[in-house]
Amino acid sequence: MDQQQIKACIDAMSASDVAEMQFSQDGWTLRLVRRATNRRDESDGAASTAYESGNGDSISTSAQATRMTLCAPLYGVVHLSPAPDQPPFVGLGAVVTAGQVVCVIEAMKVFNQVRAEFDATIAEILVASGQEVESGQPLLRLA
Repeated sequence: MDQQQIKACIDAMSASDVAEMQFSQDGWTLRLVRRATNRRDESDGAASTAYESGNGDSISTSAQATRMTLCAPLYGVVHLSPAPDQPPFVGLGAVVTAGQVVCVIEAMKVFNQVRAEFDATIAEILVASGQEVESGQPLLRLA
């Protein structure tokens, strides 16, 4: 896999709403994951903007921000458990670590994992399993 092929994959992903993409060729595997940028800080019920610095630190425009909202990265059907007969990925009050799967969104028969962006506690679950969600729709509130 050469540099032009890698750049073509990156350009293709940036021109679409795809959250994750994997390409394999000649023993090489390139995996691209879009970093969620649709997080919103909330304090006193009012939304404010959060920015992310290059090193991954979150910088909030609200000095008293205490909760973050994890939003859907794409349109689809949200599933809060891996299978109907299994327990949910997370529950209210659960402590999650960065990278932990908190739900999946099914789009076109593909199950896309939604992962926690940082260590947090589940403060509120805003969707029901099986519910259709829009890209950017709040799924969970994290504290």
